Amino acid sequence: MRVHGRRKALALAAVLLAGASGCSGPAGGPSTGPSTSAAAASASAAPSASPVPAEPEVTLDEAAEVFSTFVATDNVLRASGDLRLAMEYVRDAEARLTAVAYLSSGGRPPRHTWGTPTLYVPRFPQGASAAWFSVLADRDGELTMLTFARNGDWRLSAAARLLDADSRPSIELDAQGYATAIADDDRSVTIRPQLIGPLHATVAETGTDGVAAGLLADGPHTTEVARQITEARERAKKNGFSYDSIFQAGDFPVYGLRTADGGALIQYSLSRTTTTTTKTAEDDYIPVPESARWSISAPVVRRNLRLTEINTYVTAVPPARAPAAAKVVGHAGALTKATGQ
Repeated sequence: MRVHGRRKALALAAVLLAGASGCSGPAGGPSTGPSTSAAAASASAAPSASPVPAEPEVTLDEAAEVFSTFVATDNVLRASGDLRLAMEYVRDAEARLTAVAYLSSGGRPPRHTWGTPTLYVPRFPQGASAAWFSVLADRDGELTMLTFARNGDWRLSAAARLLDADSRPSIELDAQGYATAIADDDRSVTIRPQLIGPLHATVAETGTDGVAAGLLADGPHTTEVARQITEARERAKKNGFSYDSIFQAGDFPVYGLRTADGGALIQYSLSRTTTTTTKTAEDDYIPVPESARWSISAPVVRRNLRLTEINTYVTAVPPARAPAAAKVVGHAGALTKATGQ
């Protein structure tokens, strides 16, 4: 990491935050939101005889500062087109999506406007090495779930837009306003966090006919995708092409928060690789979609086309005591790589 560049960006963000204190826009530090105020109210109302929980590894105030600094810094970097430095504030799936946002826009990615955040900060014990927290905030008029993870420094790991207003989560909070992170192998929910990615990938490829059918609810990001893949494969075969589209969980991290009903809200990412190959004469060609023209300038390729997407999801998983299909409630994604010949 280029420490001096990162410090310069942080200094710019600090100036913006100081100059617009109390604002909730992109350059003014958004307030801590309902989670922090709820924590303060709960703490003041608690009986004096109750034991005070140990200070968590990540406090609500620290999480609020991380989010505010990121928002201000991100917009500074987007305005300047500094992809190199922008990559020092993101990781995992968000690193790939950030890179393509800059590359596909000629170094001028759109700036975001932000509303007041609600913080979901797990009560990690002191010394926890893999701390993270989530934020729910209005981004460009759309309610968005973001998760920040720490490995030396804080970086944005995942972000997904909630699909509708009814998708707003009800996260379980303790008396001080802290959330609970659920373990990868937690069996109190219908789908363990470590299995959600592979199961989603299976449903997206095979739909209602696969072994994972019924575990995730039907919808545009599950069974509908599988139907589209089947139809595209059949059309390609009739036209003398081969077509396939594969989803993979890869090594992206998975983040799970306990919900008020005993279930979980899980955020995770999948890659999707779609390959089209000609099988007949020299004059056959494959159209290059508009979304890939930043990477492949030609309108067509003659032999094969390979497209890679990164998709981030938020899925509501019911508790094991009340089994039902899990529902995808949030999504964001983009084409991150295109090759062809």
